[in-house]
Amino acid sequence: MQSGFQEAALSRGCEEWFTIHSHPKHEHIAAANLQTTLGIEVWNPRIVFTRATRRGPATVTESVFPGYFFARFNLNIDLDQVRYTSGVATVVRFGSRYPTVAVDTIAQLKTHFDEGDLKALSHDISEGETVTITSGSLCGIEAVVLRSLPARKRVQVLLEMLGTCTAVELDVNTVSVQRRHPRSLAA
Repeated sequence: MQSGFQEAALSRGCEEWFTIHSHPKHEHIAAANLQTTLGIEVWNPRIVFTRATRRGPATVTESVFPGYFFARFNLNIDLDQVRYTSGVATVVRFGSRYPTVAVDTIAQLKTHFDEGDLKALSHDISEGETVTITSGSLCGIEAVVLRSLPARKRVQVLLEMLGTCTAVELDVNTVSVQRRHPRSLAA
C-alpha cells in the first residue's frame, strides 16, 4: 500500500507546461508564489537593461511576455491551486481547453536565456539609430547617431536646428534609442 505522498508523486508524472496570465506587472510575484508555496516549476523570462530617464540612467527589469509566464504542473491535480495563487489571474484557456506549451518550445526559449530566466541586454548604440535626448537643455529633441564612442561612454549625434545640421557629442546615458538601425537589428 502506498502513502498519500507517494501517490501524489506518482500522479505528478503527467506534468505539462501551461501559460499563466498574471495580474498586471505581477509576473514575478505570481511565479515566486507558485514556486515557493506549491513547489511548481515556473519559467518567467525577463530582460534587464538600462533606460535613460530624466533623473539619469535606471536599471529596469521587464518581462519578455508582459502579463504572462510558464508553469509546469499536472492540470488534473493542481489547476485549482494554481488559479487561486496570489498574483495569478488565470491559466490561459480557449473555451474549456487548456492548451499546453511543448517541452521543446520551452527548451528552445531557454537556450536564448542561457538556461536561466534573466537576460541582460546590451545598450550599445550604433551608427544610424534615432535617439531622443532625455536630459539637459536639448531634452526631448530627436537626433541621429553619427558614431558611438564606447570607451568614453559618449555618442556623437547629428542635430538639425534652425535649418542647420550640427554634430554634438553627448553622454550615452542622456539619450534613449527610439528606432534601431536595420543593421543593428540583424545582429
